[in-house]
Amino acid sequence: MRNKIILALAVVFAALVKCTDMSAQKASLSTNIVGYANFLTMNLEASCPVARHWNLYAGTKYNPFTFNLGKGKESARNRQQAYYAGVRYWPWNVYSGWWVAGKLQYQEYSSGGIFSRRTREGDRAGLALGGGYAYMIGKHFNIEFGAMLWSGVDFFTSYSCPVCGSIESSGRKVFVLPSDIIVALSYIF
Repeated sequence: MRNKIILALAVVFAALVKCTDMSAQKASLSTNIVGYANFLTMNLEASCPVARHWNLYAGTKYNPFTFNLGKGKESARNRQQAYYAGVRYWPWNVYSGWWVAGKLQYQEYSSGGIFSRRTREGDRAGLALGGGYAYMIGKHFNIEFGAMLWSGVDFFTSYSCPVCGSIESSGRKVFVLPSDIIVALSYIF
């Protein structure tokens, strides 16, 4: 399943590279500032318009960090690598005003030690839906606000502590989670 998801995302990335030229804005790169508040999760998104009201986008999130909480305490982590690709509809014009979006997303994660000693690792894949607003702050710069919710299948293993390796449970289940809370800075080419 993981290979099929990565292949589908690769096809969308390839489509972004081959986007047709538009007379105005041709592409954008953005980063979600709120993502960095999630244990310094780095993120980058690229998009290009395919019509006046539509654009394709793809991105990644990456967090390799583990934080030491002090002597005698467990470490905290929210490690992940996530890849996504989707489409946005803009009622007025691409990169301006309100938008609604859908995306396919895959995430490999390891989180724990944040609220309890329990650690959970696994893979998630699903579909996210959301909306937002892009405010033009200059010819080449936007700030975007939005939120997305995603649902799919989670293949997980739970451990009783971050480093002990004692398995409590494992399996798969359906999930519904927030995908993004967006306050992003975008550069429009």
